[in-house]
Amino acid sequence: MSKKVLVTGGTGYIGSHTIIDLWENGFEPISVDNGCNSDVSVLQQVEILTGKKTIHYNIDLCNKTESEKIFIDHADIQGIIHFAALKAVGESTEIPLVYYQNNLISLMNMLELASTYKVKAFIFSSSCTVYGEGQKSPINEEADLIPASSPYGSTKQFSEQIIKDFCPTTDMKAVLLRYFNPAGAHPSGLLGESPKNIALNLVPVITETAIGKRKVMTVFGNDYDTRDGTCIRDYIHVCDLAHAHTLSLEYILEQRQPDPVDVFNLGIGEGLTVLEIIKAFEKVSGQKLNYILGDRRPGDIKAIFADNTKAKEVLSWKPNYLVDEIMKTAWIWEQNRSQLPL
Repeated sequence: MSKKVLVTGGTGYIGSHTIIDLWENGFEPISVDNGCNSDVSVLQQVEILTGKKTIHYNIDLCNKTESEKIFIDHADIQGIIHFAALKAVGESTEIPLVYYQNNLISLMNMLELASTYKVKAFIFSSSCTVYGEGQKSPINEEADLIPASSPYGSTKQFSEQIIKDFCPTTDMKAVLLRYFNPAGAHPSGLLGESPKNIALNLVPVITETAIGKRKVMTVFGNDYDTRDGTCIRDYIHVCDLAHAHTLSLEYILEQRQPDPVDVFNLGIGEGLTVLEIIKAFEKVSGQKLNYILGDRRPGDIKAIFADNTKAKEVLSWKPNYLVDEIMKTAWIWEQNRSQLPL
């Protein structure tokens, strides 16, 4: 059987780490990315780490005709791991139509092409934002989905529903992976988060501030009903997250998944406040961080962290990196990345 897997958003942060994990587990990943928030040069680092050259297509998946060229070239693709999407919560509140158009049209094109070319497995990059505001944590996969607090979150809810409606009409099965907060970097120090656009996720903002790329960082909101007034999140190391995609692919291809669609939470299962994350960074790096307290950010949820029991029991997945390792690898990467040819 072919081991080809199409990774959409393959040059992005999670996509590139997943390509490494796929190579290391005997798959043959193919990358596609339009480069709107990443650079194809990241695949040079992937090649250094794996010894494998990854085929790459520079295509916007909203263009179905262009996207089909991948399947014409590789008609034996067994699985698709779909990362390609715009993902900034705050930005989505400012340009909602752009988010709906990009995230939903690209998904529907991929699903239709997957069905046409008899792809067996579809792994979708979802988010804990689908649970909405006001849920009790730790939250499990059976929780009701209430209206999302941002257009970004809504695109993930709609995408999940589209997949749930579509897959039973095909021979393809899907896994929806609801990420909590991906962070950290490859332990080699050669690969990590390096967006073209201004970093918005907390951990790269912390490391960029520590190294001097930012004079100061803002903690958005210190009046939430939490133990120190800042938002609570569940942070998961990007390598642990990447491996969950490989395990999900195997779960389907080895015919162990009974239902057309299954859902898994991916998080450490521990909630930490923004200030606690800052303190963890200061501890492992020895750097004092320059930050200020600011107003709440539109679309942010007060507190959410995962019940990851199902992923552990069904996929035999577990997080191997905890918060100190997340912050340590992120800091090593930040110090290295300015010297790399990216």
